[in-house]
Amino acid sequence: MTLRLPVPTVLSLLLLGPLAATAAPRHDHGAHEHGRVALEIALDGPTLTIGLEAPLDSLLGFERAPRTEAEKKAAQAVLADLRAGAGLIVPDAAAQCQPVSTTVDAPTLQGGAAAAGEHADLDATFVLRCARPQALASLDLGSLLDRFRRIARVEAEIVAPAGQFKAALQRPARVLRWGR
Repeated sequence: MTLRLPVPTVLSLLLLGPLAATAAPRHDHGAHEHGRVALEIALDGPTLTIGLEAPLDSLLGFERAPRTEAEKKAAQAVLADLRAGAGLIVPDAAAQCQPVSTTVDAPTLQGGAAAAGEHADLDATFVLRCARPQALASLDLGSLLDRFRRIARVEAEIVAPAGQFKAALQRPARVLRWGR
């Protein structure tokens, strides 16, 4: 039996998932895998929301608060690059998407500390407005992969008017495709 939820319901669940994750401790340690990045992609009308979750090791090579000056500079560079957002994840040119906002949450790098024995992650959300959202069927991740060389695999869950999809990208591939 396949459970099919209406796209608005699935979209709401997808977009509210990160909020629920911050409300209660996470226990999905199986999902934490070095070299892997997870994307949650939601297209609702002209609004494209891309949630990125990555182990700090996949971005920095360590999963704790930075200790040395070099580590502190590297951590600040990661935060700055992700906050700038522009060009790291590029939607189909035909969709004509423009950035609206970016948020980055990495408590371990932002003055917080990961509890002993826990893996530290970074979460980022990129919101874009697309003039032709129906043309969206791929994301170019080349700049993200060039900037963060430790990323070996990207796994994505996509919710769009055309349906629900899962897609994966493994280096050396650079474009994540779904749907058509």
